[in-house]
Amino acid sequence: MPSDATPDPYTDPLGFGQRMQILRTRRGMSRPVAAGLLGMSPSWVKQLERGEIGMPKLPMVLRIAELLRVRDLSDLTGDQTPAVDLFIGPGHSRLPEVRTAVNALTLGGDRQAPSAAHLAARLTRAWTARHEAPNHREVIGELLPGLIRDAQLAVRQADTAADRRAAQAVLSEVYSLSQFFIAYQPDSALLWRVAERGMVAAQESEDPHAIGVAAWLAAQAHRDSGPAHFDAADAMTREALAYLEPMLPDADDRTAAVTGALQHEAGYTAARRGEKGTAWGWWDKAQATAGRLPTAYYHPVTSFSQAIMGAHAVTIAVELRAGGESVRQAVASDTATIPSRPRLARHRIEEARAYQLDGQPETALATLERAHKAAPETIRYNGYARRIVLEETESRVPARRQRAAVLAEHLGLLAA
Repeated sequence: MPSDATPDPYTDPLGFGQRMQILRTRRGMSRPVAAGLLGMSPSWVKQLERGEIGMPKLPMVLRIAELLRVRDLSDLTGDQTPAVDLFIGPGHSRLPEVRTAVNALTLGGDRQAPSAAHLAARLTRAWTARHEAPNHREVIGELLPGLIRDAQLAVRQADTAADRRAAQAVLSEVYSLSQFFIAYQPDSALLWRVAERGMVAAQESEDPHAIGVAAWLAAQAHRDSGPAHFDAADAMTREALAYLEPMLPDADDRTAAVTGALQHEAGYTAARRGEKGTAWGWWDKAQATAGRLPTAYYHPVTSFSQAIMGAHAVTIAVELRAGGESVRQAVASDTATIPSRPRLARHRIEEARAYQLDGQPETALATLERAHKAAPETIRYNGYARRIVLEETESRVPARRQRAAVLAEHLGLLAA
C-alpha cells in the first residue's frame, strides 16, 4: 500500500475504549456523567476511551457494562472475551413446549373449548402457584402450553360478541403469564410476539384491567430493550394512564392496582434516565393509589399493593445510583409483607444492588444468598445478580471470592 494512502480505520479491530465511547455516545451520556456514576474521574474515562490506558479489570468492566446497558459483554470487549449475555439467562427446559403452543395454529377440530370462567379459574390457580413456588418457571412452564391452546380455542369458538370479549380478556392474561416465563430467556422474538398478541387481545376485550396489564408489560419490554426505547416505554405508559386514571374514582381493586403499577413504571423509566424529581413524583402518585387498596390486597400479575411500595422505593433509588438512599430504603422496607416468593427474591436482588452501590459487597452477597433461598429461578435469570456475583469472584478478599464462587455455581455461571 502506498505510504500516502488513507489509513483504513477498520484494519485493526475496535479497542475497548473506542467501543465504550461509541456505546456511551449512543446512550447520550457525557463523560463527566459516566465518570460520576462509575466513581472515577472524567480524565480517567477520557484516557480509557482514547486507549491511553488498557482495559480495566473485570469488576470495572461489569460496572461499565451495566451503566451502558450492554446486553452482550463482547459488544464492549470485542474479541477479548467470549460472548457473555449479562441480561439474558439460560433457556429453560420447557421453553420449546411454550414456544410450540404460542406458534401453533389452534383450530381445535371437534374439541370443545373450555368456558372463559373455567379458564379464568385455571389462571387464578396458575398465578397462585407461581407466587408460592421457588421454581416458578418450572411450575408455570408446565401449565402454559395447555392454557395457551385452550384460551386460543375459546376465542375461536365464542358464539356472541360478549363471549368473545370475555375470552379475549382471558387470552390476554394467559399471554401476560407467558411473558413472565419467557422474559430473560434467549428468545426475544418470542417475547415480543407474545407481548404484541397480548395487547391485541386486551384491546379486543375492551376490558380496562386487561388493557392496563398488557400496557404494563409492553412498557417493560420496551424499557428493557435499552435507552433507545425509553421513549416508547414512556409513550405506552402515559397513554395507558390517560385511559385508566379517569376511571380511578369508581375502579375496582384490580383496575386501581394496575393503574398504580403503571404509575410506578413511569417512575422506574424516569429513574433509569436519571430524572430524580420525576421518578419520585411518580412514586408518590403510585403510593397514593396503593393507599386506596385494602391492606391485604396483592395484585397477582403486577404484585402492586401497599406491601410492595417499599420495594419499589428501593428500585427507584438504585436506578438513580443513590447508594446511601437505596440502603436507607432497603432498611425501611417491610419484606415480611411480600407474599410472592419470586417477587421477594427480586426485591432481595434490588437490595443487593443497593448494598453494592453503597460499598458493602459482603452484605450484597449475603442478600443474594437470601434471594436464592426465596426463589432460585428468579436470581438465576437476573442480570444484575449475575453481574454482582461475577464481579465478586474477582474480589481480593478470599472469603468473598469463595462466597461468590458458590453463588456462581448455584446460578449456573460456571456451566460449560
